[in-house]
Amino acid sequence: MDLNADLGETVDGVPTADDRAMFAVVSSASIACGGHAGDATSMRDAVAAASAAGVAVGAHPSFLDRAGFGRARLSVPADELREQVGDQLAALVAAGADLRYVKPHGALYHAATDDRRVARAVAAAVVDLSARLGRAVPILGLGGEIEAASTAAGLPFRREAFLDRGYRADGGLVPRGEHGALLEDPAAVAERALRLCTDRTVAAVTGEEVHSDAVSLCVHGDSPGAVAMARAVRTALDAAGIAVQAPW
Repeated sequence: MDLNADLGETVDGVPTADDRAMFAVVSSASIACGGHAGDATSMRDAVAAASAAGVAVGAHPSFLDRAGFGRARLSVPADELREQVGDQLAALVAAGADLRYVKPHGALYHAATDDRRVARAVAAAVVDLSARLGRAVPILGLGGEIEAASTAAGLPFRREAFLDRGYRADGGLVPRGEHGALLEDPAAVAERALRLCTDRTVAAVTGEEVHSDAVSLCVHGDSPGAVAMARAVRTALDAAGIAVQAPW
């Protein structure tokens, strides 16, 4: 099973997460590439840290919303969004990344899940990148429209599950700010990880069992106690004999 985290998220040169500690635990890192956080220096540093730790690098593009950390859902024409996402992917490649996957960030992630126009624009940007690299780059996501757009564009789609976010009964995430949106107990997060690996299920905040065929588990790097949660997950998976490795 893959364990991923969003890293390289510097704002005005200040990291929002303990990247060094997280790189020692995860197998994949989704690196901020300028849309919501990060700059040329942080991208180079994150790529170098990932290489040193043997961690696969993915791109974490977003709407151009640095003021809101990419959590504002913006209305952007499809061609313009394709270009914006493409520029972010190109910036991470220019920073030396051997790019293995693309995972949208924040509001773009959710918009690509439920908005066909946004999903197709994101997929088109990844198709452009794939053509330049000479290989199909997978998209990592929750499903919905981005999965359909990836498949239609001939791109591999890989599903993930969130260890530190609350689930609704329909498989979507509880919006930030609502009760149950965030999990912060390392033991509970580790238990969820084991359950996703063995039973392929996650409990919704209302008690229903939600099926997941995720190949990657996410702990947000900037979540409260992210390092403790990621370490608890890694310890639990190692103890259960579940190999933590990138699927790319």
